[in-house]
Amino acid sequence: MQRREFLLGSIGAGVVGLRGNALTGDVPSRDGFAEPAADLVRAALKQTVGAREKVAGMVVVVDEAGTRMTSYGNSGVPNLAMDGDTVFELMSITKVLTSLLLADMAARGEVAFEDPVAKYLPPSVMLHEYARTHEHEHEYSKPRPITLLDLATYTSGLPNMPGNLPPDWYAHPNPMGDYTEAKLYEFLSSYVPKYEPGTHYEYANLSFGLLGLALARRAGKSYEDLLIERVCGPLGLAHTRITLTGEMRRHLVQGHDLDLKPTQLWDWPAMPGAGYVRSTANDLTIFLKACMGLAPTPLSAPLGRLLTTRKTTPLPERMSGSAGSSRHPMEKPGEDRTEKRKLPGSLACPPAATLLLVSRPNDAAAPSCSRISFGNPSMRVRLIWA
Repeated sequence: MQRREFLLGSIGAGVVGLRGNALTGDVPSRDGFAEPAADLVRAALKQTVGAREKVAGMVVVVDEAGTRMTSYGNSGVPNLAMDGDTVFELMSITKVLTSLLLADMAARGEVAFEDPVAKYLPPSVMLHEYARTHEHEHEYSKPRPITLLDLATYTSGLPNMPGNLPPDWYAHPNPMGDYTEAKLYEFLSSYVPKYEPGTHYEYANLSFGLLGLALARRAGKSYEDLLIERVCGPLGLAHTRITLTGEMRRHLVQGHDLDLKPTQLWDWPAMPGAGYVRSTANDLTIFLKACMGLAPTPLSAPLGRLLTTRKTTPLPERMSGSAGSSRHPMEKPGEDRTEKRKLPGSLACPPAATLLLVSRPNDAAAPSCSRISFGNPSMRVRLIWA
């Protein structure tokens, strides 16, 4: 887990660093970046996706000056160009969309951040409370239940993945394809958390998978239908879906494993809110502009709450947001800079953002690096959604 988070953080910081150091200049390149910025961006992208060109990668930078896009590698599909319409598996960027659903439903009064997730699960699912085992943990202080906000901030006390997956689950071509909601509920009903909700930060696909299911059950429809109704429709994201349209399938990039063998799409039927959505750079550019206040959107209020909701964590230099984590690079371990971590702007969002899309597989050896990074060079703050 530490290696995974280090890799994700390093990739996001590197791309944002390029924007802050060299994305301005007088000579535009064919990619829309100023020289020498284009060469630096392509070099970083090449390093991220690997020197072998069968792996595809794209970088999109959005700010007040406009949108710049560049790509590296090969789509893996004959005659399929790498452009803004190329379809990628978003993997963990899906979590941002799930958090936005939570913020939207809270704004409508359909749910509350502090609602216990058990309220929206089948009655047969029995969530166990944290087991107190230490002398300083008094009996009269009853653990509180896991809330929707706990799930959205990685502080639920649940593990990264369900414990009833096969030991080598990630080695299968479509490892989550056969994992059902019934199996997920079976695991949840047997798992005793090691940490009290709200007290321990740990990256958890399971948390967002469960959050997506809970919100869908509250709305009385599937996660995908809810996402289309509440996010994709209002923002005009016509090519952001779980179920591929014919046009999306024609533009789908071919993923590869570490041996450069073609891989199939991953399905997440039991945990769609964790990593099931597919989309394009063009759609995510629209989403970024909405987040940054660069385009009018009917979702400005829930987006604002999404970007400002934070929780302190016991980890040095890290806070947990409703769609990821943020840190101040100059902080010392244990130093409290909560107020300085808040990002400026009407939506608490900095003036530039970077989108990185990569077709590399999301497995134990080479985690997927597709992500969105927000950065404000003047504050040296970055927010990585992953």
